[in-house]
Amino acid sequence: MWKIMQENLEDLTSPNLWRSVAAELVGTMFLVFFGCASALPQQSTGGVSGTDLLALPPSTVQIALTFGLIVGTMVWAIGHISGGHINPAVTIGALVTRRVSIVRGIMYIVAQILGGLVGAGILYGLTPMDTQGTLGVNALKGAVTDAQGFGVELMITFVLVFTVLASIDTERNDLNGSAPLTIGLAVVAGHLVAIQYTGCSLNPARSFGPAVVTGKWENHWVFWIGPLVGGFLAAILYEYLFSAGATFSRTRKFLIRSRKPKEKPASDEKVEIIEIEMKKEAEPEAEVDVEAAQAEVQDDEPLIDGKPASE
Repeated sequence: MWKIMQENLEDLTSPNLWRSVAAELVGTMFLVFFGCASALPQQSTGGVSGTDLLALPPSTVQIALTFGLIVGTMVWAIGHISGGHINPAVTIGALVTRRVSIVRGIMYIVAQILGGLVGAGILYGLTPMDTQGTLGVNALKGAVTDAQGFGVELMITFVLVFTVLASIDTERNDLNGSAPLTIGLAVVAGHLVAIQYTGCSLNPARSFGPAVVTGKWENHWVFWIGPLVGGFLAAILYEYLFSAGATFSRTRKFLIRSRKPKEKPASDEKVEIIEIEMKKEAEPEAEVDVEAAQAEVQDDEPLIDGKPASE
């Protein structure tokens, strides 16, 4: 327990943490703005009179591609800073697999929620009132029940987090493509399936922002619990069963450690330090041996008038 607290305190004082938190906020803000904007009546085209923007609403393919492209873009842009989570479900997966500390995970989720709220607010301010619609609020479609919606959100988020973990698996040597593109395609696939069920959340922060701005909270728990449970299950199964080199002993070590170990074990570093110290201790001994050898050579020299021949 003390080790966990110590690691979290160290992370809390790390300058990189605050930079990463800012990156998560900005990334989620753009995700919500671009993604939800693609689903507004403002994007509608056609109409009998040319002014009826509701004649042809945005297509499922258009919305799915927009969400997938903006997610891939943001992961590419901020991945080197924070890992490019921009989704509480992905952060939960990182917490379960010890890729982030508890403090970092909590602050990421807070930043993502705030980013979603800011993105929805900006979208609300930049869109005319008569074409705002529901501002992209997630809602169950038709006769879909809340339990069914929960199941759909769980399934699509499972695939997303599963893909994220597979893309960053450092022990795999068969991955030669683009991780951001692969993650973006997983988002596209989820939207193509789920838009007609739940509007496709995949991301609690994406659902929270528009809900706050519009005040629409129907079945809102579905868009939190479904993705979080899906992300949790995907992380457990991939890390401890499907990841490259997954073994029972490795699973046990992960469960008792507070954080994912570094690639180079500390024991190897200790061995190197011991070897260096042994070499340093051996160097003076080598000098003494040389002096003793010189003395022996001088003792063996023939004497001329009681003095060594070299003199």
